[in-house]
Amino acid sequence: MKFARFEQMAREAFDAIPEEYRRGIDGLVISRESVAHPTLPDIYTLGTCDTEEYLSDYVGPETTRSVVVLFYGSFRNLARLDPDLDWEAEIHETVEHEVRHHLESLAGRDELGDVDYAMDEDFKRYEGMAFDPWYFQRGDRVRPGTYAVEDHLFVEQEWRGEDFDAAEEVTFEWRGATWAVPLPDELGDIHFVLVEGVPDAPPVLELVLVRRRSWWEDARRLLGSSRPRVLESEASARPVGPPASDQDSHGS
Repeated sequence: MKFARFEQMAREAFDAIPEEYRRGIDGLVISRESVAHPTLPDIYTLGTCDTEEYLSDYVGPETTRSVVVLFYGSFRNLARLDPDLDWEAEIHETVEHEVRHHLESLAGRDELGDVDYAMDEDFKRYEGMAFDPWYFQRGDRVRPGTYAVEDHLFVEQEWRGEDFDAAEEVTFEWRGATWAVPLPDELGDIHFVLVEGVPDAPPVLELVLVRRRSWWEDARRLLGSSRPRVLESEASARPVGPPASDQDSHGS
C-alpha cells in the first residue's frame, strides 16, 4: 500500500471515532518510520499514544494531552511477514487501540499496558524464550478466571494436588455447555492445556491448571524467590452436557 493511501485510511479511521472520545487528542501523525521491538524478532510497533500531563488538581482533556502516531514503515514490514494482512482492519484496530490508551490516561489507568505486556510474553512463550508464566492474568478479564490476550483465551482453574490425583478428567464451560478433556499426566505448578475440538471457540483456547499454593508459597512467588514448574500439553475436548451451577470440577 502506498503512503498516501495509508495516510488517507488512517485519517478516516481516526475521524470515525466519536469526537467525545477524541477530546484531549491534539491530532494524528503518520510517520514513515519502522519501529522494531527492542528484544523480540519480527515484532513491530504499529502505533503509539504520546501523552503529556500538566500539573493540576483536575485531571481531564485540558491537562492530559495526547498525539496518536502510526508508523507506516512498521505496517509495511508486517505486510512482508504476512502477505494476507488486512491493512484496513489493522489500521482501524491500531487507531482505536491508541485512542484507548489516551482514555485510560484520562482515567488514571493503564490496562492496555498490561495487555501489551501479556502479548509480548505470549510471543516469548511460543518462540521458546523465557517468559512470565502468570502473563495471562494481565490480559483482558472477560469474566472471573477467564482472560483474553488478542484472540487467545485462557480459562484458569485452581486445583489441590489431592483432587488432581483423584480426578479422571478436567471439565470446563463454554457457551452454555460443559466440556471435558482427559486429565494431564502431571499438574506441575502451572499447566497450560491447549484445547481442540470446541466449536466456535477462539483461535487459541487454553485451560490453565494452577496448583493451589499455601500463603507462604504465594509470598515467595511475589518476592521472586520461587520459580514455578510450568508444563504444557494438548487435549481434545468432548461435550458432556449443560453447565451445572453446583458443579465443582477442580476441588475449590
